[in-house]
Amino acid sequence: MRIALAGQPNCGKSTIFNNIAGYKAITSNFPGTTVKYMETRTHVFGFTCDCVDLPGTYSLTAGDPAELEARRHLLSGDVDVILNVVDASLLIRSLELTLQFLELEVPMVLCLNMMDEAQRKGIQIDVKKLSDLLGIPVVPTIAITGKGLQELFVEVLKVYEAKRKGKTLKFSKDIEAIISDLGSVLHSEWPVNEKVPSRFLAIKLLEKDEFFIKEVRGVIHLFKEIEKFQEQLEQIHGVPSDEVISSERHALAMNLFERASTVIHPPKKDFRIVIDHWVMHKFFGYLILAGVFYGFFNFIFGIGGYIEEPLMTLFNEWIGDLEELFGKESLALFLSKGVLQGIAGGIAIVLPYLVPFLIGLSILEDIGYLPRVAFLMDIFMHRIGLHGKSIIPFILGYGCSVPAVMATRILEFPQHRFIVSILTTMIPCAARITIIFALVAFLISPNAALAIFALNILVVAIFGKILSLLFPYPEASLGLILEIPAYQLPPVRNTLKKSWYRIREFIVIAWPILIIGSVLLALLEYGGGEKYINWFLSPLTHALGLPFPVGTTLIFGLLRKELSLIMLTQALGTTQVLTVMTKTQIIVFTVFITFYIPCLATIAALWKEIGKKGALLTILFTLSVAILLALATRVFFGIVR
Repeated sequence: MRIALAGQPNCGKSTIFNNIAGYKAITSNFPGTTVKYMETRTHVFGFTCDCVDLPGTYSLTAGDPAELEARRHLLSGDVDVILNVVDASLLIRSLELTLQFLELEVPMVLCLNMMDEAQRKGIQIDVKKLSDLLGIPVVPTIAITGKGLQELFVEVLKVYEAKRKGKTLKFSKDIEAIISDLGSVLHSEWPVNEKVPSRFLAIKLLEKDEFFIKEVRGVIHLFKEIEKFQEQLEQIHGVPSDEVISSERHALAMNLFERASTVIHPPKKDFRIVIDHWVMHKFFGYLILAGVFYGFFNFIFGIGGYIEEPLMTLFNEWIGDLEELFGKESLALFLSKGVLQGIAGGIAIVLPYLVPFLIGLSILEDIGYLPRVAFLMDIFMHRIGLHGKSIIPFILGYGCSVPAVMATRILEFPQHRFIVSILTTMIPCAARITIIFALVAFLISPNAALAIFALNILVVAIFGKILSLLFPYPEASLGLILEIPAYQLPPVRNTLKKSWYRIREFIVIAWPILIIGSVLLALLEYGGGEKYINWFLSPLTHALGLPFPVGTTLIFGLLRKELSLIMLTQALGTTQVLTVMTKTQIIVFTVFITFYIPCLATIAALWKEIGKKGALLTILFTLSVAILLALATRVFFGIVR
């Protein structure tokens, strides 16, 4: 059985997915978190199920690549049951998508999620009445607490076994007549490859859906016939045919809502509205934003700085003991030091900053603050020539550049996706943030680290403006339409699971690479090979005023950014970095690492999203920017001194 979880953004699909599949999908109180489908094989009451969490979509007339991916999956013919998840507190809006799913004629179950929020708003839904009207099971749930999920999947199994399809609700008589006539024409000459019902195809062609219009445009006589039906509909109603269908579907959704629900009392007074008055205020909102991120910064540094020093002291003692055990200059000493330094780098340098950062990021996501940040930053995005939605990949970039690059799928124009993909790689990910904290904040001062973050934002803004002028959009940049979800107090379990999911990626993927890289550098040091790498990169390190041994760290940093930090102490031969590097050199090194070539995983994501040329251009662009800024930093501190 193949179940597709489908619905609008931020309705709780991924939360339901995680409840049956274990924690596999990143969930957050942030619309658009899922930009590709997530799939797992699981067992539900003895049935083996392939469960698919699709990206959120507002319509089956898709606009961006993420929505296209959801629609492509639903039209594949491989879905046995559609589990349509809706936000019950936004039922009237959600039902328009439900009506489109019914047109696919696939067995379906409607999940009324967030019933607690609907009750707070005073909306009382007659579940049985709605089920009768739609002809499908309707199950109320509160996914975040797990309430109603068992009953939900009982109904999914029943629908699967009975192959029960819902009712196809009819439009007005004149519209239905045109749909029927067009359906007859299509039935005699099927023009598309997709496995879709003729009624669904007829409606999409009347809606002027580009995806289907493109397929029939090559069949000249058929395309002209379709245009006649579109014109006929427009003449009867006096508006374009796609508006006629949209208005009719909206009227059907309104009618369903009125028949199956009642508003029993006004929304209860909610302190969250008062909070939003200040959080999204045109002046105080920015002060609160600055305060939140300053507090977030100090939260990370306060924990990480407290833990790093004693742990590094402990590992330094152990490394000193190795020299007594194996003897100086022995291969065993170099190998054991390499392993221990790799382990020490993960435990004492990376994790003390990474863990509080990821926990704090999860909390900001789950309480619903990040969409408010996107709202506040929209005006700045437009001033640098970018779409307001650009802020979403940028925010995700502070966690990891790979999902941030993939999140550019929510942007409409290819030029826009191209520009934002490049800029996203310049946002410091969790690994680079760790370097900024462990080097600059710990060794120099927290204010110096804050200055690097401020520099990063300024540089992204400047080059965003430059790139938008070099690669102009075919249309004016659109305004931001973003759903602002209600504040929620996230369950501790959910926050910890999400944080562990992200930390586990470091432990399982990055940490072994750190240890292997550390051992490899130790072997290079033993055989003298690192001298050749440092010699090859010496023109760059000399120009930046960095110590000769730093060259190897820049190469290893391409695998994982954390390696640049771990290798730095190893290449310099001491964890007391200030004894061999000046503060200016530390800042120059950190600025360069913050902006230079993204890691291999990010390059692979860029290759997939914007093509080979785009990925290569990103490499050249970020390297050039990093060199330019590092040189400018060196010159600036030279003048100041």
